[in-house]
Amino acid sequence: MQCSWKAVILLALASIAIQYTAIRTLTSKPFQLCPLPSPQNCGLGGQETESPFERVAAGSGGCDDYPYFSINATRKTHILVLATTRSGSSFVGQLLNQNQEVFYLFEPLYHVQTTLIPRLSHSRNAADRRVMLGASRDLLRSLYGCDLYFLESYIKPTPTNHTTDKLFRRGASRALCQQPVCDAFGPADINVEEGDCVKKCAALNMTLATEACREKRHIAIKIVRVPEIGDLRALVEDPRLNIKVIQLVRDPRGILSSRIETFRDTYRLWRIWRATGRRPYNLDLSQLTVVCEDFLSSVSTGLSHPYWLKGKYMLVRYEDLARNPLLKTKEIYDYLGLPMDKNVEDWIHANTRGSNEPSAKHKFGTVRDSAANAESWRLKLSYDMVEYTQTVCQKVLHQLGYKAVKSVEELKNMSLSLVQDKTFVPFL
Repeated sequence: MQCSWKAVILLALASIAIQYTAIRTLTSKPFQLCPLPSPQNCGLGGQETESPFERVAAGSGGCDDYPYFSINATRKTHILVLATTRSGSSFVGQLLNQNQEVFYLFEPLYHVQTTLIPRLSHSRNAADRRVMLGASRDLLRSLYGCDLYFLESYIKPTPTNHTTDKLFRRGASRALCQQPVCDAFGPADINVEEGDCVKKCAALNMTLATEACREKRHIAIKIVRVPEIGDLRALVEDPRLNIKVIQLVRDPRGILSSRIETFRDTYRLWRIWRATGRRPYNLDLSQLTVVCEDFLSSVSTGLSHPYWLKGKYMLVRYEDLARNPLLKTKEIYDYLGLPMDKNVEDWIHANTRGSNEPSAKHKFGTVRDSAANAESWRLKLSYDMVEYTQTVCQKVLHQLGYKAVKSVEELKNMSLSLVQDKTFVPFL
């Protein structure tokens, strides 16, 4: 009986692995690598070439039957916003979503997590992590190939006839709220509110969504469920993709403050600490320390400029974007090699000001005075919470250029910024 708890854990992990294996096995279109007609990447010239890599249905004759996933045949840019929760990633995602040439998806890995490891919070279990990362990389690879059917394996309940109303934050994607996916809005409806999209559009037809994806020149996906850039190396090096990573970071003290305000149940003990001045004995400190550990590992990898990230990595501090949204967005678009159309600029002007609108108070909202919001955590966290954060996150704070405070007076003095002037140049 002494080993019974080990047996239970092993059985649980085996069950998770079996679920993932079943999803990979039963999906209708498993990967098959087809012969390369040329060692060079396709589509660099003016004429499109034959697709060398395709996803092939079981029993089909070959790659030519499924022309929707080629090795960069159209030279699409596959943009990946790598972030953590409450770091400003929704804002960055919308800077890409507003571009008419971009097909944007808001955190599709939500479905992977809720299906495979429903209660995963900040798990450091190696087996949990491997299962989650393997499934995440497979799904991202499929989505960048506009294979949205693969996502159906993780949506619960399973879509019927490729139709669902359960896609997480469907309304955050303009492409999924426009024709041909949704007939409720016409070409003149440029800024459709997320709530209006969900209310007025019919259930999402994944076939129409796939068509919309293929029609766009570029694809952007925001994720907050992959801890480090190193976890994505296999995806970045995949010759079928043209990945460009934007790693978004934020002062961990600001992330903690935002999570306390947003996820009130999960961070209830932190609110007790703030209110009473006493740290609860059963406080889950990993809710903070994991953020700093992952940031430090990921940023250290990115800034060390490994060969596999050359031309594919840009580090962005949320505070820099909040203080100079137009300038920083232009730098992001320059890195991506894309033109910044007028829709993006108009959206920035409309969404970086103060607002009393209900959408500004939504936990995933983007309408706010971005400059004032960047360091507002200083007025919300107690000094002892800030001091503790500075202790456990000292290395990453220093690396990213965030100043530590040494007194309550310094913390509350908003005339002095805690964000050092520091330039992070894209690795080109």
